[in-house]
Amino acid sequence: MWRVNLPTGQSWTEPGAYRVASGVHRIPLPLPTDGLRAVNVYLIESDAGLTCIDGGWAIPESRKRFEQALRSVGHHPRDITSFLVTHVHRDHYSQAISLRNEFGRAVVALGERERPALQSVLDADGSTEFVDRLRRCGAPALARQWAGIRMEGGRDPRKWDWPDRWFSGDFTMEVGGRTLRAVHTPGHTEGHYVFADLEAGLLFSGDHVLPTITPSVGFTAGLTAAAERRPLADFLGSLAKVRQLPDLKVLPAHGGTEQRSHERVDELMTHHDVRLGLCLQVLDAGPATAADVAADLRWTRHQHRLKDLDPFNAGLAVMETALHLYLLEARGHLERSTLDGVEVYRLATEVDGSDVRVEHDGRELGCIR
Repeated sequence: MWRVNLPTGQSWTEPGAYRVASGVHRIPLPLPTDGLRAVNVYLIESDAGLTCIDGGWAIPESRKRFEQALRSVGHHPRDITSFLVTHVHRDHYSQAISLRNEFGRAVVALGERERPALQSVLDADGSTEFVDRLRRCGAPALARQWAGIRMEGGRDPRKWDWPDRWFSGDFTMEVGGRTLRAVHTPGHTEGHYVFADLEAGLLFSGDHVLPTITPSVGFTAGLTAAAERRPLADFLGSLAKVRQLPDLKVLPAHGGTEQRSHERVDELMTHHDVRLGLCLQVLDAGPATAADVAADLRWTRHQHRLKDLDPFNAGLAVMETALHLYLLEARGHLERSTLDGVEVYRLATEVDGSDVRVEHDGRELGCIR
């Protein structure tokens, strides 16, 4: 049974096409090997055809459910005229390319700054960058595991290709009689975009603003050495951009649609302030690598230790910790040295007087600018 309305208490991952606004449906598609469980594709209807925000992961079960969901609201994948893809990750991009190639009609659009990451995917060498990053973070065992994940994987060239159009900068576009403001929001990836329908009060937020989890930051290939160090700063700046928009209903790539943008953006910014303070607290005990710091922190809402995470998520945790340390270094709080290719951090000998104290649950965690 393909429902248009989501009953109270039903999981957001349940198959179907769910009306979230006039002419807009949310279609959750499966991610069978991913802890996120599903990705939302948003369908915008118009007389000129269908526009989708994101496309899903090009796997048979997703393709089947997508067609069933479209049929439940009187459409077919061949009716899609365009995909506006928030970013290049496979659960958002690959099925858009697959359906474009299958029906030869839909135009696929993607942020210009995703070009290096996509090139790495097409060259099938992106995972080596993450292996190198993990080694620099002081996590050689995880690096070896990630190298194994790469060897077990594989890229299907039929599901990865260049888009038809590149986005650049912030701009507005007309989609089915509605005006969307396209906002470049780097951080999760270099070329991430969100799309705001101010008249309808909607924010198609991709992986930039998620309702129950904090998005991973900087998990993208093809970055220069300088670009590897800025994703967290970019992400916080992008959150500030979205916070300047009106308070909108969040339509995320993963999760339900109950939250408002201002509240959730504030929560995400506070989360990273707290994590920065916790990193300083760990380093107050002495020099450490990103892997050392990550091992002292807790992860996910269940407060897991790093050693209790699977290798993929443990690797993400270590690399994200490194981004917090890079930001603290850039703000003058930390000093970094390299020993045998491994980056080691220590508290800076001098701290700027404009620093502020960070507290959480009544405890002072450290200082950030």
